[in-house]
Amino acid sequence: MNSKILDEFARSIKKAKIKSCLIMREDRLVFEYYKNRKIENNPQKINSCTKSILSILIGIALDKGYIKSIAEPVSSFFPELMNILDDPRKRHITIEDLLTMSAGFEWPEFGEWNYSTPMVFSSDIIKFVFERNLENDRGEKMNYNSGCSHVLTAILQKTTGMKAIEFANLHLFKPLGITNVQWYEDSKGINRGGDGLTMTTVDMLKMGTLYLQEGNWKNKSIVSSDWLRKSTQPYYLTYESIGYYAYHWWVRNLNINNAEVSSTEMIFALGFGGQYICIIPGLSMVIAITSDMYEDSLKPLRILEECLVHL
Repeated sequence: MNSKILDEFARSIKKAKIKSCLIMREDRLVFEYYKNRKIENNPQKINSCTKSILSILIGIALDKGYIKSIAEPVSSFFPELMNILDDPRKRHITIEDLLTMSAGFEWPEFGEWNYSTPMVFSSDIIKFVFERNLENDRGEKMNYNSGCSHVLTAILQKTTGMKAIEFANLHLFKPLGITNVQWYEDSKGINRGGDGLTMTTVDMLKMGTLYLQEGNWKNKSIVSSDWLRKSTQPYYLTYESIGYYAYHWWVRNLNINNAEVSSTEMIFALGFGGQYICIIPGLSMVIAITSDMYEDSLKPLRILEECLVHL
C-alpha cells in the first residue's frame, strides 16, 4: 500500500471520531490505529455489525443441519403466534425474508424511529415484530428491520437448543481464538440479534478474514464457502447511499483508480455510529473500524473510500 495514501488516511481518521481502524492486505497488517490503549484491549459495541455475524451463524446452523432450509416459514418455529397472525400473509414469511429484511412489515427504523426501535422496551419482542402490520408482500422490498434479526436469533436458539452466544462460542468464536466477547439478551434470555455483540477490533478483523479465506480457519472449515457467497449477493437496493442488501450484509462497488481493479466489490457490515467490517476480495483486503459518529454513521465509509480510490 502506498505510504503517502496511508498517511493521509491516518490524518483524516484522527480528525474524526474514529476510535480504531485495522487494515489487513494479503494476510499482512498494513495499518493500525487506536485512539488509546483502552480501546485496543477492551471489547467495543459493534451495534448492527452483530447482524452480519448472525448471518454467518445461520450459515453454520444450515451446514450442521440444525436449520433445514432458509425457505422454511418462520411461523413454524413459533406455533404460539398462530392466534395473533391477523394477516394470513405472515404465515408465509421465510427465514430468507428475515435475512434480506424483505418480510414486508411496516417498520420505520430508518424513518420516524430515527435508527432505534420501540421493540427493545417490549416484554416479548417476537410478538411485537409479528403484530406489526404488513405494508408489502414478502420478498417485494427490503426495509431495514432489526426485528427480523432478533427473530433469527430466536430461531437459532430454538433449533440448536443453545443461546446464540453459546452456539457462536462453540462453532465460530473459539475456533477463531475469540474469547473476549459479550452478547446482550432481551428479557426472555434471547440474544439481541440486531445489535447485541461487543468484541475487540482485532476480533472484528478475524470475522472479515474468515470470509476472505472462504470460510476456513487454520485448515478447518468453519462455514461453507457456498453460504458465504450466497449470503453476500446483492439482492435489494433500497438505500442507494449505503448499497445493496444481502443476507444481513451490505454490498457496494468501489471505483478505484488502479486500472486492474477499476470497479471492485466491497462487502461490509455496518453498525450505527460507524462500526465496520469490510471485505474487498479483489484487493485481498479486510478492514475493521469502530467509531463514535452517531450523527453520521457513513462518514468512516466516505473517509475509507476516499483513501481506497487513490490506490
